[in-house]
Amino acid sequence: MKTRLSIVVFCLAMAMACTTAKKEENHDDMNMEAVEETAPASAVANLNSASGSSVTGTATFEQIDAMTVRMSLEVHGLTPGEHALHLHQNGDCSAPDASSAGGHWNPAGVDHGKRGEGQFHAGDVINLTADAEGNVSWSQDIMGWTIGGDESTNILNKGVIIHEKLDDFKTQPTGAAGGRVACGVIVEAAI
Repeated sequence: MKTRLSIVVFCLAMAMACTTAKKEENHDDMNMEAVEETAPASAVANLNSASGSSVTGTATFEQIDAMTVRMSLEVHGLTPGEHALHLHQNGDCSAPDASSAGGHWNPAGVDHGKRGEGQFHAGDVINLTADAEGNVSWSQDIMGWTIGGDESTNILNKGVIIHEKLDDFKTQPTGAAGGRVACGVIVEAAI
């Protein structure tokens, strides 16, 4: 009788352990689903040549926090030296000179300038420096951008433009950056 009682107690203990393990496993699955649902959004723009250039590349975007996007670029075919990088209002690269992308993305209606110093357009980014072979590999976290959401911060369906010259950060409204040598449309990245 004592042995039978011991076996019953053992079986009950094992059943409780299995139930607890299953609950923990389900809890872990729910935690993983929550992490996957809150994973950073991402976007991409394939850059194609404009204005007779041979520039190509890729821009990728990753939501780092609620109001910060990491923008990364791999570009080839630029002339060595500095080139302005901007986001433009329209996600349209159909014109041969990329003029279809419109002006700088500027939802606040402020003056053009240098990001982080005084007034600047939401689409004012940086001057890139192409190496002797015309290549650029660059990445930076940009505050005030989102992938999706409010139009005043949402970068989706904007045009990524690389210009033939550097941005002087003064001349209105373009920074005297010259023609557009590459254009790409920002779209949500496929999962």
